[in-house]
Amino acid sequence: MQVFCDFDGTISIRDTTDEVLSRFASPTWEIFEEEWKRGEIGSAECMRSQIALIYASKQELDAALDSFPIDSTFNEFVHFCDTLSAPVTVISDGVDYFIKRILKRYGLGHLPVIANQLTMTGDRTYSLACPYINPTCAFASGLCKCRQIDSSAGMQVFVGDGRSDFCAAESADLLFAKSTLATYCEQQSIAYISYQNFADVQHALKQTLPGIAHRETDTYMHAIA
Repeated sequence: MQVFCDFDGTISIRDTTDEVLSRFASPTWEIFEEEWKRGEIGSAECMRSQIALIYASKQELDAALDSFPIDSTFNEFVHFCDTLSAPVTVISDGVDYFIKRILKRYGLGHLPVIANQLTMTGDRTYSLACPYINPTCAFASGLCKCRQIDSSAGMQVFVGDGRSDFCAAESADLLFAKSTLATYCEQQSIAYISYQNFADVQHALKQTLPGIAHRETDTYMHAIA
């Protein structure tokens, strides 16, 4: 089993990119956001345009990122997956530097992160690269999540909440959805399990996958023996 987790609104409590933009970018970023929501531009174009509007020192950016909370049950969920030898990968149409900085603060810097790549271009300016874009993906995300999910590599579990997760919804073997993603799944008749936090996901995996609770107990008893 392999677990893929979206970041913004899933692991993080709030959308970290929107938070950074609201603090450090000109209000023009919201114009690009509305164009993206209307389908006039793809998320890659939207994100690159928005990131170019940020004007902040690295110290200011880091201080903001260090104030952003994550789901308080995510650390325990990662530990749970570790006991099952089920790797957890963070996959996001957000910004790699933002995600890695936040995860490291919570002792989760070892988790692999697949996301758009931030570069500092000056003392207070930035650019964004989207190396994982898929021109053939119907959802035109900056990072195509369905391309990252390999169904030939065992059960693929995906946990998400938003529009950038739509393409992954049809690729995962087991899907956990809330918010906009859950609404989309209902509209498209895609099977999913509802959740609010990672404690819910952990509980549902124990209930859904035969033998998983027994395997977790065996691992724990071996560790304390």
